[in-house]
Amino acid sequence: MLKGFIVRMSLVVGLAFVAGYQNPETTEARQRGGNPMELQLRSSAFEPGGMIPKQYTCDGPDISPPLRWTDPPPGTKSLALICDDPDAPVGTWVHWVLYGLTPEIRELPEGVPTQPTLPGGGKQGRNDFRKIGYGGPCPPKGPAHRYFFKLYALNAEPALGPGATKQELLNAMANHILAQAELMGRYRR
Repeated sequence: MLKGFIVRMSLVVGLAFVAGYQNPETTEARQRGGNPMELQLRSSAFEPGGMIPKQYTCDGPDISPPLRWTDPPPGTKSLALICDDPDAPVGTWVHWVLYGLTPEIRELPEGVPTQPTLPGGGKQGRNDFRKIGYGGPCPPKGPAHRYFFKLYALNAEPALGPGATKQELLNAMANHILAQAELMGRYRR
């Protein structure tokens, strides 16, 4: 009988611990005024879930779309952006890797130059076209693909030179994400 009581009490204490547990990373972000999804990302070129205009694809001039976002949380030291297509036939296809943007920046203009470093700060990584900078949607004929633009507010600047891959950036961002935002657009040929 005593053994059963101890087992039940251990279970109650364990459940109370789990119920009261808070992820330290999330708790820290909230204490600094952050929330993993409080940052908002938009484009004047297309609505969330809408069709990406041809000029931002390989069927047009293939320039990056304009993007703007809300204030990042306090403690943000840098911003990073990844754009990828999870619907590609070969698996997720990376279209843009950008990092080291200063937290004061609130937008990227249309047609960010495809060069390793940007005026005013920022470094561009290598996309899956094996080029530096933005490479727009270029899906095979068929149903529309989804293109996710993901913006990250970081509490550190990734220690990466220009030309990093998406995976290298993700590794450098681990345990440093204060907030993130996502904008999805679609394109079909």
